[in-house]
Amino acid sequence: MDQESFGEFFKKWMKEQNQYLTELISTVKGGGNKDNDGDIVAEALMKRVMEHYEHYYRVKSHWVEKDALGILSPSWISSFEDAFLWLGGWRPTMAFHLLYSKSGLQLEGRLLDLIHGLSTGDLADLSSHQVVKIDTLQRGVVKQEKEITEKMAKYQETIADPSMVELSHMATKFKMETSGGGEQNNRDLSMVEEELKLALAGKEDGLKEVVKMADELRLGTLKQIIGILTSTQRVHFLIAAAELHLRIHEWGLKRDSDQR
Repeated sequence: MDQESFGEFFKKWMKEQNQYLTELISTVKGGGNKDNDGDIVAEALMKRVMEHYEHYYRVKSHWVEKDALGILSPSWISSFEDAFLWLGGWRPTMAFHLLYSKSGLQLEGRLLDLIHGLSTGDLADLSSHQVVKIDTLQRGVVKQEKEITEKMAKYQETIADPSMVELSHMATKFKMETSGGGEQNNRDLSMVEEELKLALAGKEDGLKEVVKMADELRLGTLKQIIGILTSTQRVHFLIAAAELHLRIHEWGLKRDSDQR
């Protein structure tokens, strides 16, 4: 895992996601095959796609421990994507907007079928029971997302706590005195800078905790939404998620390249 950077891992993971997207789309196109073998193949694919997401967050968790600041300021994505990040990734509540957007689009496209009482099987065909469960889940995720956001905000404020203010003052004082020479001043400055280094390391440890909480909510939200949907609906949702992720990444990189 340490033999490649997270950026290198991310590029490979995105290629794999594109491959899974192709397989998911093929599953939908072959949707007329409703025999047991077709169902088994579809379920096996769903399992592999979810394991792919789980693998991503396991590797990311490892890298958060090694370089939380790098994860929070990723160099492997576009500036457009970076502008929409929430604590190093996508907002968990965005999953619900994606679900309802895709459901609405499919509803428009299959409206006549639904009017005639025909089941579409896709996200246009969410039952009232599913909608209630999704709404309940969304309320809980909104609450957790808000709590993590507030936790991060409070932690960010600690950069101006008394110890940091005192250390910055002492460092400034010794830097000014050192400019005039003096071995003692150099030793004092080195001591303060060492204390500052330890203090900043402690701040980074706090960031690790918050990012891990955010990632746990991201993966947990995805799994719970998948758990509410039917097998066919899961395929449609994961297709929409992969399409949005891959195309935004692609467009963002092209935009950055065009502006250089």
